[in-house]
Amino acid sequence: MAAPVPDLAPLTPGARRVLDAASQLFYERGIHAVGVDTIAEAAGVTKKTLYDRFGSKEALVVSYLQHRDARWRDDLAAHLVAVSGPGIPRILAVFDHALAWSTANSPKGCSAVNARAEVSGDDGAAVLAEAAREKIWLLDLFIELCIEAGIDDARGTAETLMLLYEGAIVTLGMGTFSEPFAVARRCAEGVLARG
Repeated sequence: MAAPVPDLAPLTPGARRVLDAASQLFYERGIHAVGVDTIAEAAGVTKKTLYDRFGSKEALVVSYLQHRDARWRDDLAAHLVAVSGPGIPRILAVFDHALAWSTANSPKGCSAVNARAEVSGDDGAAVLAEAAREKIWLLDLFIELCIEAGIDDARGTAETLMLLYEGAIVTLGMGTFSEPFAVARRCAEGVLARG
């Protein structure tokens, strides 16, 4: 598959508590709305422990994004393995699995998109880079699946699929209408039928 997740070092028990608390708080409330005092209190650690384990709030945000991304990738990879052979069904399986994943794990949309909306280059260069890396990985995955399926314009088709996917996840997070991944999947079927 496309580019791997950066190596995720094993976490100490204290670091795991910090990351778990931060992940829940960042996703539910937003990055800027949650301070390190709140995270430390929720994790049952001191601010010193938080900074000793992660160095900065920005590094903690990057770790949060990387760990969520790793969970999504592992889950998606297991789902794709269950879809036999290369072809259009494997491409559509990304949308199918995104629907199931988002229902269970992402009712507020994509954590990377949400983080990207909250930070600017001045105060979050590492966060912006991580969000971009995750989206480039997904585009690369769509390209790879389109090549495997024998799609003539694999890159162009993958870019269209990426727009459908990203539109669905943003629509989900905004609550504009229900089941945007089902709509995106139907549109993807039409794109792939022509490709």
